[in-house]
Amino acid sequence: MIGEALGAAVAIAGGAAHGAFHRNSWLFGAPLTKVPGNGKRVALTFDDGPNPDATPLILDALRERGVKATFFILGRHADRWPDLVRRVHDEGHAIGNHGWFHRKLHFKSPAYVRDDLTRGTASIQAASGVLPRLFRAPHGFRSPWVTSIARSLGQRTVGWSLGVWDSDRPGVDAIVARTVNGAKPGSILLLHDGDGYDPSGDRVQTARAVPLIVDRLLGQGYQFDLF
Repeated sequence: MIGEALGAAVAIAGGAAHGAFHRNSWLFGAPLTKVPGNGKRVALTFDDGPNPDATPLILDALRERGVKATFFILGRHADRWPDLVRRVHDEGHAIGNHGWFHRKLHFKSPAYVRDDLTRGTASIQAASGVLPRLFRAPHGFRSPWVTSIARSLGQRTVGWSLGVWDSDRPGVDAIVARTVNGAKPGSILLLHDGDGYDPSGDRVQTARAVPLIVDRLLGQGYQFDLF
């Protein structure tokens, strides 16, 4: 009996950890984990922006190539740079909510999570004039109520297939290689056009990598989709 109880406790703890820490876990509500449809389709997504140095460069590169992306915008950065949020919307990109504070949500109360997501939504709407219909949790960390609170705000939770750790600033070539080599049909690609902890954080390496990534994936026959 003791062994069975211990085994059950370990299984429960393991399941809870998977639900909290794994970006694509179904346990706390299944997120969107791949691009719908068949063929060589990928989705290019950016977290933590906008940023006055990186975001305009990324938008320029995407516009020149006729490619659309999804930007998961941080509410407190939207408050600082609403014109950039408006530009993201006006140029036809999708906008998702990334919360307001950029705090890991897996140990936060339902009241905290709702406040964070609601504030982020309000900031994005004030800047762009649209309500975001997508949500991504910072670091992908969730609790049993994060996805349901996002859903109550009309937002579908989105995970990702490939993160390339561009936020560590490993160099333009490394960001490009990790993204292009790791992309597969249906991949949701995660990059960062801002720093969730420092509004002026440097994301220029990512911005310089984006045109190379897009050109190479287009050259391989990929299409870029929105959700």
